[in-house]
Amino acid sequence: MSAEHVPVLLNEALDALRIDPSGNYVDATFGRGGHSRAILQRLGPAGRLLALDRDPVAVGAAQAIADPRFTVIHAPFSRLGAVLDERGIPHIDGLLLDVGVSSPQIDDPQRGFSFRRDGPLDMRMDPTCGPSAAQWLEEVDEDELAHVIRTYGEERFARQVARAIVAARQAGPLIRTRQLAQVVAAAVRQREPGQDPATRTFQALRIHINRELEELAAALEQGLQHLAPRGRLVAIAFHSLEDRLVKQFIRRHSTLPTELARLPLREDQLPPRPLVAVGRAVKPTALEVSANPRARSAVMRVAERVPGVAA
Repeated sequence: MSAEHVPVLLNEALDALRIDPSGNYVDATFGRGGHSRAILQRLGPAGRLLALDRDPVAVGAAQAIADPRFTVIHAPFSRLGAVLDERGIPHIDGLLLDVGVSSPQIDDPQRGFSFRRDGPLDMRMDPTCGPSAAQWLEEVDEDELAHVIRTYGEERFARQVARAIVAARQAGPLIRTRQLAQVVAAAVRQREPGQDPATRTFQALRIHINRELEELAAALEQGLQHLAPRGRLVAIAFHSLEDRLVKQFIRRHSTLPTELARLPLREDQLPPRPLVAVGRAVKPTALEVSANPRARSAVMRVAERVPGVAA
């Protein structure tokens, strides 16, 4: 299986960033560099692009880009603000967040993200830190495991799956993806058409192990603090939990709280909001989905920093 990563909504994201050739931009998820390389093509000699990725393999791929305008840092979303401060970058003109697991990570069985090919049950986006999925499953109790599977996988059989995993580990540790997939398949009584019964559980474990929603929330807040006036935030999400978080973040910072909106106040008496939503959510075209089926669930949302308003 190919490890090529095809950037999703590439032209749409570039247009949404509204790139200034002399601006400063951040691609917070380098992956294999599809978006980064396209941004560099639109930057002039004075432009700068800073890329982040928590995956050492992705960082290694980024280091092959020999461009003085480009810098890559091995860091998760939650260090976005610290990285910018450390490098003396107070403001950026655009932030791109392409959230979730990449095709090379999914397609490499040694990373343990997929149940389709057997491999070690790891699931860490950064294998150099934190417990693997196998290590966490050795220690977690049934209640917490059921909560994670229900919350992050939206699995209606979460309790049954958790109970089956706890029972299975009594016979020995679950250390392979195929082991876990078989345990889950036996516990899920009804299967959704076209979906493997292990899909939701694997998603839930991956999100939990990598603290993906917490990392995304941190990046959004820190990105807002560093966006220059009229700077653009562009976020591409691939499942409902991520997209909901982005949508709620933009709404919270672009619209008034309900209790204030209902008060009989003049416009100049209302607190200004630091963001304005730009257009509606954007989804891939049928042509893009046909060429890259993994793009089918992508949703892009865009917001712009309002000048003169504190975050």
